Amino acid sequence: MQGRLSVWLVKHGLVHRSLGFDYQGIETLQIKPEDWHSIAVILYVYGYNYLRSQCAYDVALGGLLASVYHLTRIEYGVDQPEEVCIKVFAPRSNPRIPSVFWVWKSSDFQERESYDMLGISYENHPRLKRILMPESWIGWPLRKDYIAPNFYEIQDAH
Repeated sequence: MQGRLSVWLVKHGLVHRSLGFDYQGIETLQIKPEDWHSIAVILYVYGYNYLRSQCAYDVALGGLLASVYHLTRIEYGVDQPEEVCIKVFAPRSNPRIPSVFWVWKSSDFQERESYDMLGISYENHPRLKRILMPESWIGWPLRKDYIAPNFYEIQDAH
């Protein structure tokens, strides 16, 4: 079943895949990485002016990585804003997704965290670097194939 946004995207010839609705009734769409930036700009112009959150996860051991965007269409005088969830999947061997920093500035730290924990490279992000782990850290801690180092460093323990 397609939601309102999916029908609108089809009507305007924008390639996507409907993933149905989540438990709260929020429409979920899959967008290809190469189409994501242009569709993000279109969604912003269409009224999705608020990026509620961005996160990422490892779909399956040896499988794809996913970057998830929760967008909200906030309008004056509307009690129940329209929401949509966008999922962009990337191969683990070269996970590259266009950054939406220039569309929604609030994606800055969120995309950096996804890079730091899963190694997804957000193209054209102005300062894509580690945000939680030290710059010297090797690997991506939230990937299912990550092997934790067998040492623990206690800093400033007195």
